[in-house]
Amino acid sequence: MEKPLFPSEYMRITQGYMEGTHLDSYAIDNAGKDSGISDIYAPFTGIVKKIYANDANEVWLESIEPVEYPDGTKDYMTVLFAHDNDVSNLFVGKRIRQKEVFYQEGKKGNVTGNHCHIECGKGKFEGTGWHKNNAGYWSINNGKKPEECFWIEDNIKVMNNNGYAFKKISTNNVEKTEINKNPTNNVEKNNSLKKAKTTFVATKTDLYGVYLKENDILTIEELT
Repeated sequence: MEKPLFPSEYMRITQGYMEGTHLDSYAIDNAGKDSGISDIYAPFTGIVKKIYANDANEVWLESIEPVEYPDGTKDYMTVLFAHDNDVSNLFVGKRIRQKEVFYQEGKKGNVTGNHCHIECGKGKFEGTGWHKNNAGYWSINNGKKPEECFWIEDNIKVMNNNGYAFKKISTNNVEKTEINKNPTNNVEKNNSLKKAKTTFVATKTDLYGVYLKENDILTIEELT
């Protein structure tokens, strides 16, 4: 059973829950290493349940199975992310592996600097995924405090935890997986990995995600 992990290598919380635009919600803003754009990692293996591109490119990720909360609770979890400048790499139904880079900080929506807005919800995705709270802001359904949802690995750089007591977990041996936004980023690392090849032979001329003609051969290299 997976333990949901804090979704950034750097914890620098610039706005906590129940304050400012986060009134009546457990939302936090994480600004990463600096004022630039940091990657966001999937806290668990999950499925994209909704994308709302009309506001701040909000994305809801639901765990594919129950996860272990820091307090020992075992249940599904849904996390809402906002402000990525470009979510064209995502679609509803896409499966994301734990620790895979799938999102980034950004300025999409009503913001003044690069960051990622994060909200945790206990259980599976419900209804529209959010509701207008008593303060007039849209908030994830079944909201729960982030420190009651995320574990933090011992290699995370904690620059500002806003006073929240996150439970720590030892770093495991699973490498973070990069998405294809910048496919050349890990060339040197990937060259050192063993490669397994899978060959697919088109049986007819058709569209196979890439256009193949009859008898064309597609070789897929899998890093292992």
